[in-house]
Amino acid sequence: MDKKEFSVLIQYRFLKGKNTVETKTWLDAVLPDTAPGRLSIKDCYAKFRLGEMSSEDGERNLHPKEGGKDETLYKIHKMILNGRKLKVNEITDILNISTERVNHMIHEYFGMRKLCAKWVPRELTFDQKQRRVDDSKQCLEMIKLNKPVFLHRYVAIDET
Repeated sequence: MDKKEFSVLIQYRFLKGKNTVETKTWLDAVLPDTAPGRLSIKDCYAKFRLGEMSSEDGERNLHPKEGGKDETLYKIHKMILNGRKLKVNEITDILNISTERVNHMIHEYFGMRKLCAKWVPRELTFDQKQRRVDDSKQCLEMIKLNKPVFLHRYVAIDET
């Protein structure tokens, strides 16, 4: 069911004089897997009490898309590539935009996250994955040729 159909069912219960708890119990019994949450029902009841009986979803007050987003993205990307230990606050001070906006751009557009004080990509690129496969194959070949020498070169020993 979509939002409109749920709204019609909730409106039916509202017009019957039932409260939100009774409506939630009834919807859970009738539609156990897809019933809306308690807060959704309360919101519908509040809307109906104000006299708005339409089951249509109202228009949303969306913020306009910001101009110059591409330029800002380019600047942020360039800053991160020049210094991966750059802090979000430093970027916000330089570009004069909000911390939330910078975080959103870094996470959503670049797919990066902060790891050990460095910005790193969330997922490896195809080339990075292929390089790891090639390196692993090369190490396996070295093991096959001379295992004791390989282990001596690559195993770190704690000297404490």
